[in-house]
Amino acid sequence: FQKHEFFVDMTCEGCSNAVTRVLHRLGGVQFDIDLPNKKVCIDSEHNIDTLLETLKKTGKNASYLGEKSAQ
Repeated sequence: FQKHEFFVDMTCEGCSNAVTRVLHRLGGVQFDIDLPNKKVCIDSEHNIDTLLETLKKTGKNASYLGEKSAQ
């Protein structure tokens, strides 16, 4: 799986919960939410467009930051 990093304009716990909800609905994803830095790191077989569209369903501004290299 490729790890992808996305920016999502989250300001509170409610925002991160919304992200969690839409990603769970999509399925087949493992993810970490970094609320202070407004980043979501997603581990998934879905393509970037699908992931981005899914994140945008939260109504938040979202953009793709790039691949996250395995640490």
